[in-house]
Amino acid sequence: MKLYFAPMACSLAPHIILRELGVPFELIRVNNQTKRTADRQDFRDINPKGYVAALVLDNGQVLSEGPVILQYLADQHPEAGLAPANGTWERVRLQEWLNFITAELHAGSAPLFNRALPLEARTWFEARLFMRLDYLVQVMGDGAFLMPSFSVADAYLFTVLRWLAVFDIDIARWPVLQRYVQRIEQRPAVQSALAAEATTSVP
Repeated sequence: MKLYFAPMACSLAPHIILRELGVPFELIRVNNQTKRTADRQDFRDINPKGYVAALVLDNGQVLSEGPVILQYLADQHPEAGLAPANGTWERVRLQEWLNFITAELHAGSAPLFNRALPLEARTWFEARLFMRLDYLVQVMGDGAFLMPSFSVADAYLFTVLRWLAVFDIDIARWPVLQRYVQRIEQRPAVQSALAAEATTSVP
């Protein structure tokens, strides 16, 4: 398998899960500006959507969209317990979390990457994002993970919460989330993924 990624992008989540599973894969960096890959390809030939993550399977099929990749990987290795079985109530709850992270946190914070965003618009997007983070704190309480144990949803949430620092938003405003990020960051697979992304060559 090949995972196409960009630093500080949502592709970190499937990268973490690949390392949690211990399966062999090739990590290939994408330049988000030029759309060139580290192995000298036009990334749009791999994923016409033009954004990471993209997972190329051994049979040549390409998967895109983070939540789909996460569930696919978990389902290939059910013994790892990173996602409840399809058709169970617990799986529906996992999908509920993945959709919330995608629609409310990921999409909701994406405009803040634009440094040229007018202050009024930035304030509006931040206020909406803060409401979602407040909700998250209420639901999580003192729970260690989103589900009873570490799951693909945690890899995704951890990835998105790391963006707060990029936006100059202090996660300490939400102590529950700060402790959550610190806890997830201590996982060996997470540390390994972060280290690999920091040292992979720039295309």
